[in-house]
Order: sequence, then C-alpha cells, then structure tokens
Amino acid sequence: AMHVIDVNSGHKVGSSDQAEAVLAVNLEAAEEIARQLRLRDIGGLIIIDFIDMRVPDHKKELIRRMRDYMRNDRAQHTILPLSKFGLMQITRQRVRPEVKINTAEVCASCKGTGKVTPSILLTDEIERDLEFIMQSRPNAKLQLKVHPYVDAFLKQGVFNNIWKWYLKYYRRIRVSSDPDFQLQDYKFFDKNDDEIRLN
Repeated sequence: AMHVIDVNSGHKVGSSDQAEAVLAVNLEAAEEIARQLRLRDIGGLIIIDFIDMRVPDHKKELIRRMRDYMRNDRAQHTILPLSKFGLMQITRQRVRPEVKINTAEVCASCKGTGKVTPSILLTDEIERDLEFIMQSRPNAKLQLKVHPYVDAFLKQGVFNNIWKWYLKYYRRIRVSSDPDFQLQDYKFFDKNDDEIRLN
C-alpha cells in the first residue's frame, strides 16, 4: 500500500526568519508522522511532501531528526533522503498481522454460483409448473408474479408467451411484476391472492 502525507505550513510560516520557521514546521510534522506510523501500524510505502526548504543544512537536519524519531519503531523500515522535489520516502513493514474483514455476501440472484438461468430456460421452468397447476386445478384463476425483466420477456412480441399459454389452456393467466423479486424468482397465486405452493 502507498500512503501520501502532505505537510502544510498553516499560520506558522509568517515570522521574519522564514527558513527557520519552515524547518520548525517540518520537524514538528516529522515527529507526529513517526508517532502516527507506530500508532496506526501503517505499512507499505509512505511518501511525505514536506514544505520546500532552500537551506541544505535544514534538509540534512530533517533527515537526521526523522531517523531519530523512527529509532524506537519496532517495525522494519527504511528512510530515504529527500528527493529533488522535496519528497521523503519511507518503507515500513507492519508489526501486527493485517486484519481481513469479509464484507462480501452471497449474490441473491445466482446464490453464489456466478451463473443465472437464462430467461428462455426460466420460462420452460415456469411452463412446467404451470402445466402441473392446470392439471391439478383445472378451474383455478391464476396470477403469475415475476421479476420485471422476466415480465418484459414474457410479454414481448405479438405472439408472446402469455398468448401461447392462452391458446394451450384456453385460460387467461395474469402476469405481473414485482421489483422485490430476484431474477429467477416467480410465484403463482389464486384468485384470492393466496400463493399456490408447488412443493
């Protein structure tokens, strides 16, 4: 992991000796950064953008003090000199093992398989259940509730699935969509809106 820290002067760089003020801010920031690296056990590459310093001795002082601040850090680390852009690079290995929190959950549509039944195969499944209901309840008025996408698939075209079912069973099957349904969900209901359970 890479972490970038930008040091800002705030109101402190306003004194007559600006170079000394910049050094003071950078040293204060370096001490706090070293403390936070230990406190938060931050690992990886840490890039620190200190306030630009013109005096070479000030740059050397900043590096020396940063090494002093990091001396008590039990984690293996390396501090590189300031680059020509004024950036300091620190590599640090974490002391504590990384805590991994599983925030994933099983997909409700595919049940974690990564695959869903195509609409055309789902309609075959619906038709098998429909045929079973028609045989067991020959006079029942039916309502079929499906996912909105499946609803659109069943109703597409002039000679659609609903029309085919009417010609096959000589009964109208009312099809409606329910946005709370998953893609593969479907349910049959009777005229009293009671669910017809197939199992």
